[in-house]
Amino acid sequence: MNRRNLLKGLTGAVVAAPVAVLSDVAAAQGKPLQTAQLRGSLDASKFGVLPDTHDDQSQLLQTVLEKAASEDKPVYLPPGTYVVSNINLPSRTRVLGVSGTSRIIYGGGGAMLSGSDCELVEMSGIVLDGANRAMGDPFGGLLNARACPRVLIDNCDFVGSSGCGISLDLCGGRVERSRLSGALGVAALYSVNATGLAIQNNEVFDCANGGILVHRWKQGEDATILSGNRIRRIAAAGGGTGQRGNGINLFRADAVIVSNNHITDCAFSAIRANSASNAQITGNTCLRSGETAVYAEFSFEGSVIANNIVDGGTIGISIANFDQGGRLAVCANNLVRNLRLDGPYPAEYAGFGIGIYSEAETSLTGNVIEGAPRYGMMLGWGSYLRNVVASNNIVRDAATGIAVSVVTGAGKTSISGNVISETPRGAVVGHEWAKAVTGDLAGSKRAAFPHLTVERNVVS
Repeated sequence: MNRRNLLKGLTGAVVAAPVAVLSDVAAAQGKPLQTAQLRGSLDASKFGVLPDTHDDQSQLLQTVLEKAASEDKPVYLPPGTYVVSNINLPSRTRVLGVSGTSRIIYGGGGAMLSGSDCELVEMSGIVLDGANRAMGDPFGGLLNARACPRVLIDNCDFVGSSGCGISLDLCGGRVERSRLSGALGVAALYSVNATGLAIQNNEVFDCANGGILVHRWKQGEDATILSGNRIRRIAAAGGGTGQRGNGINLFRADAVIVSNNHITDCAFSAIRANSASNAQITGNTCLRSGETAVYAEFSFEGSVIANNIVDGGTIGISIANFDQGGRLAVCANNLVRNLRLDGPYPAEYAGFGIGIYSEAETSLTGNVIEGAPRYGMMLGWGSYLRNVVASNNIVRDAATGIAVSVVTGAGKTSISGNVISETPRGAVVGHEWAKAVTGDLAGSKRAAFPHLTVERNVVS
C-alpha cells in the first residue's frame, strides 16, 4: 500500500468511527487495532514478537521487518515493551505503534536500530528507550540512519540514551511532533551532512550536552529547516566554553533556517551558528540563556537575525569573529532584555552584560534593548570594525548606551537616529578595546574620528 492510500485509509478510519475506533479504545477493549488493519500492516505479534516478555526479541523483530520490507508493508507493534539490540533496518522500513505504549527498550551490546543506504525509514507512535545502557558509538543514537534520503519520524519518543536520541548522517526527510529527552551524548538530535531535512514541532529537554546539532564535516550548504521546536533545560556536562550546552547548534552548516522555536534554560546559547553562512534566525523566543543567547560567529558570511525575543543571558546577540572572516549580517527588530554580568566562565575581552555586539558589514536597526549592565550595543573590538550601521534602535537602562571602537584602523561606522535613555556612563562612547577613551559623543556636532558618524540620536 502506498503512502497516499495509507493516508486515505486513516481518513476513512476517522470518518467511519463505527468501523475503526480510536486505537486506545480498541486496545482497552481487547479488539484488533482496526486502523492498523486498514494500513495493511503486518502485526508483529503474529510473527512471535510478543510484548512484555522481557526476553530479547531482536531476531524475531529483524525477521518481521525484513518480511514487511519485501512486501512493502509497515510493521505494527502492539502496545507493550520489547527488548532488542543491533537491529539492521531493511531498505524500506516502516514501524507503526500506539503512541506512548509501544515501547522498544535497548538491551545493550552495541546499537539499537540502525539503517544504512535505506530508501525509506518511517516510524510513528513508537517509544525508543535506551535504558541508559552504553552504546558502541559515542555519536550514535537509539535510531541511527546513514545515507537515507527519506527518514520520516512522527510522534515518537526517544528517552534514556547514553549517546544521542537520533543520529542522522547524509539523510533527508522529517523529524516532527516527537519528544527527545535525557540524551547524554553530544545532542538529543545529531545531524551531519544533511540532504534536505526538516526538524519541526518537536520537544527536546533535559539533555546533558546539546539539544539539536546540525553539523557538516566541511562547510557547505546544508539547508536544514528547524521550526516550531520547544527546547528546554540543556546542560553542558562535558564542559567547555560553548561547544556544548546549546539548544540549537549549527556548525559549518550553511543556508539553515531557524525559526519560531521556543528555547529556554540552556547552559550556553539558545541558538549558536558557528561558521554557518546564510543562516536565518528569525522569530525565536530565547529565555534564560547561560551565556550569549544568539550567536553568529567565526567564518560565516551572511546572517539574518530578526524578530527574536531574548530575555536573559550574558550577551543578547553576538555577531562576531571578523578576525576569522565573520561578516555580513542584518540584525533587526529584536527585543533584548535582562542581561547579566556573570557567566559560566571568567569573562574575556569586552566582558559580559552586552545587549548586541557586532563587527563587520552589519545593519543593526529597529532593535529594542533594555537592561544591559555593561553596554546596550558594542560596535567593534579594536581594529575589528568595518561598515556597521546602528540606526533607529532603542536602548534603555544600560551602563553605556553604545560603545564604539575608535582604535586606529577601525572602519566606517554610522550611529544615527537612535533613542538612548538612562545610560549613566554615556549614550555613545568611544573605546580603545575595552577602555573608554572619550566623553559622550552623542552630543557632539561632529565626531572627532574620521571613520565615525554620530548624528540625530535622541538622548535622555
